Amino acid sequence: MKISSFLLPKEKVAFLTSSCSMLDAIEQLEGRYYTALPIVDDEGKYVGTLSEGDLLWKLKSTPELDFANLQQVPVSEIKKHIHNESVSINAQMDDMLALAADQNFVPVVDDAGIFIGIIRRKDIIEYYMKSITD
Repeated sequence: MKISSFLLPKEKVAFLTSSCSMLDAIEQLEGRYYTALPIVDDEGKYVGTLSEGDLLWKLKSTPELDFANLQQVPVSEIKKHIHNESVSINAQMDDMLALAADQNFVPVVDDAGIFIGIIRRKDIIEYYMKSITD
């Protein structure tokens, strides 16, 4: 089965651009109660995932950083401690299973690497649960 039927399209996904600020990232995470968000560059390509932990490590390792100047730190300058691998829209569901074990979501890209959405771990688990019980 193709993963396209499980795709949550970009238009329905919260994501960050690599040029947005650390403050913007915190507000996005807080406003949606997420722990991580995909990051896309100015060309729309998936470049990584930013987690709450990445933000905390940045605060801890930058003594001069406080809530008053978070707007000055672009997301691109924050070290990412996890790497959520993306998959092609042409991938099969079996390709997703290993990734879903370690990632809350799997970013999906087209043939040019452009971010087109995500597959949630919840949807992958539900698919396999249904397969097992049918």
